Amino acid sequence: MKRRRFLIATAVIVPILTVTVILLDRYCPASGLPLTSARSVEYRLKNRSPFPSSENFDARVTLPALLEPGDDENRWSEARAARVEGYVVSVGRAGIEMANCWSPCRRDIHINLALRSDAPRTEHVVVEVTPYFERSAKSQGRDWSAETLERTLVGHWCRFEGWLFYDRHHAKEATNTYKEGADVWRATAWEIHPVTKIEVLDN
Repeated sequence: MKRRRFLIATAVIVPILTVTVILLDRYCPASGLPLTSARSVEYRLKNRSPFPSSENFDARVTLPALLEPGDDENRWSEARAARVEGYVVSVGRAGIEMANCWSPCRRDIHINLALRSDAPRTEHVVVEVTPYFERSAKSQGRDWSAETLERTLVGHWCRFEGWLFYDRHHAKEATNTYKEGADVWRATAWEIHPVTKIEVLDN
């Protein structure tokens, strides 16, 4: 009897979960699945889809400027875009998060930049490709998958364009805003997120 109940429950739950994952992947809004209005604003910034225009770019933002020490929370503006160049140290998929509707099929791609290819993590700046721009690139015949970006970018001097974003949730893990007891794995909480253009400059 217990086995039969288990099989019936499985037969009901699995299709529901499958449909839910498909719907969240296909119809996830820019606001993700926020629990607060502040998170809704944050997720909308992360998931911006317009390309920045020329007047949006802050020419002061360079990789050395982002790496400059000191509390930098108010150094730049999330209303602006940036264009930075550096060595790609590593590329990898981010985890499942509510900004992407908790969908395992919608995960950002983290790209770590530095001024030299052997720089420690405390000298890395994070730029992120969002699911929207990964799929937008694919529709235009460009492969921005994590696997391809890792194969083609790591160890190369590259230029990235996109919107500036201050990831407050990682501020305590950044050298510039370090909080005692945290695991520091980046130089700053400022990111280019989302990335809207990628160029390899040393080919």
